[in-house]
Amino acid sequence: MSFLIALAGKGGTGKTSIAGLTVRYLMERRRGPVLAVDADSNACLNEALGVKVHATVGQLRESSLETIRSGSDRPGGMSMEELFEYQINQALIEAKGFDLLVMGRPEGPGCYCAANNIIRKYTDILSERYPYVVIDNEAGMEHLSRRTTHRVNLLLIVSDPTLKGIQTAGRIKALVDELKLDIDRSVLIINRVSGEEDDTLMKLAEDAGLHCAGLVPQDERIAEYDLRGRPLVELPGDSPALRSVFAILDGLDIP
Repeated sequence: MSFLIALAGKGGTGKTSIAGLTVRYLMERRRGPVLAVDADSNACLNEALGVKVHATVGQLRESSLETIRSGSDRPGGMSMEELFEYQINQALIEAKGFDLLVMGRPEGPGCYCAANNIIRKYTDILSERYPYVVIDNEAGMEHLSRRTTHRVNLLLIVSDPTLKGIQTAGRIKALVDELKLDIDRSVLIINRVSGEEDDTLMKLAEDAGLHCAGLVPQDERIAEYDLRGRPLVELPGDSPALRSVFAILDGLDIP
């Protein structure tokens, strides 16, 4: 059974950076392998991990649905489910210590409920091949209301050091509770903290009904790596953000 970590939070909080560093933590401290899933339609987890995307599940879904709509022959007479399963495996990006699946987005109009359900089924099956799965969800709360964050052992809600960000994180936690999602633990990580506002931020988190697992300091190296297109998995060991994320995850008793 895989241990599944999902990330949520409003846009601009550095959620994908935390996801990338979480993948690195699992490779180095838990010695993976890790399945990383980029479930954000604005996919950029691959950049944090330093790999190129050759296909997304969204693109493959479109081509498969077009095959079905046009009545074209499917390879080897495959059923719709078999075709999706085959193509999901083809979309998997293999790297040292982790594999990456990029969900992408549908390119055309129409209802994708059946296709989405099949994709969800086979990504669940795929996840079982790995001891650890990290899912970087899209910004906001829509993925939660659609119940696409599911079977989660640890939900990391990422906020920036602002009242609005922490209040949004509180609403995400409230929605998790309201929908009774299958999530074992939800914790807050406050990212890009500068100055001496730690006590204030911890009090805001408490007022929002959140357990704050830790604060990640502003790290100029991350901005530099982003500017130069360097993957965050290459950050040096003395990076303040890297050290903080590793310390936070150490404290969460990940098996």
